[in-house]
Amino acid sequence: MVGVDEAGRGPLAGPVVAAAVLLCKPRPGGLDDSKRLAPASRALLEGRIRRRCAFGIGVVEVEQIDALNIFQATMWAMAQAVARLCEALGRDCDHVLVDGHLTPAGRRSEWRWPARAVVGGDALEPCISAASILAKEYRDRLMREHHADHPHYGWDRNKGYGTPDHLAALRRHGPTPLHRRSFAPVAQAELPLAG
Repeated sequence: MVGVDEAGRGPLAGPVVAAAVLLCKPRPGGLDDSKRLAPASRALLEGRIRRRCAFGIGVVEVEQIDALNIFQATMWAMAQAVARLCEALGRDCDHVLVDGHLTPAGRRSEWRWPARAVVGGDALEPCISAASILAKEYRDRLMREHHADHPHYGWDRNKGYGTPDHLAALRRHGPTPLHRRSFAPVAQAELPLAG
């Protein structure tokens, strides 16, 4: 059973990242929704999952998010992640569990695997928990790297989410190429101030 989850659907900046994981036996202990894990535990589990399980990562950059919309970009990242997992396995996946209400089946032409949506799956299904951990850790690392080029926005702390400090920096400095211009707070930051 393959689990799929994404990270970065809601932020104002950076890519959306999805991970697909086929758990090993015995599976790593302590798997849970990445949001419920302490950063140190999440990092430790990421290493164990990467060493012992088959996985794939899909990344859709800001330009594609703005061109498609965040929903389609998320579905595309999931399709990329499963395709990369299948490449690593050397075969197609038999069944995929996707965190959330919807799967990419019928929504992305790249998707070709039987799938089932599992609401709250990142806390219920260990394979989705593992995917949740990989996606979050991968995306968080990208945002820490981008922080070095754009330190005003606090991406090392907020990972691109619309926190008060990020919104204040956006108003003060304007958007970067990594900001999602299709998101209202970013689009509004580009408007001239009324005189």
